[in-house]
Amino acid sequence: MAVPKKRVSHSRTNMRRSINDRLTAAQPSVCPNCGEPKLPHHACMSCGKYKDTQAIEVKEVK
Repeated sequence: MAVPKKRVSHSRTNMRRSINDRLTAAQPSVCPNCGEPKLPHHACMSCGKYKDTQAIEVKEVK
């Protein structure tokens, strides 16, 4: 079984880890039906539409 000859420094470990640290959250897109921001590939929470079909029923808040 292969074993490292030298210890990996904190700097090298952190440089390797930095690839995952720079990932960002999903950017919201605009609903073509109502214009509200929504997550990509999700139904709009304000109008309930997804790809021009009514995916969920939205209740009106009074």
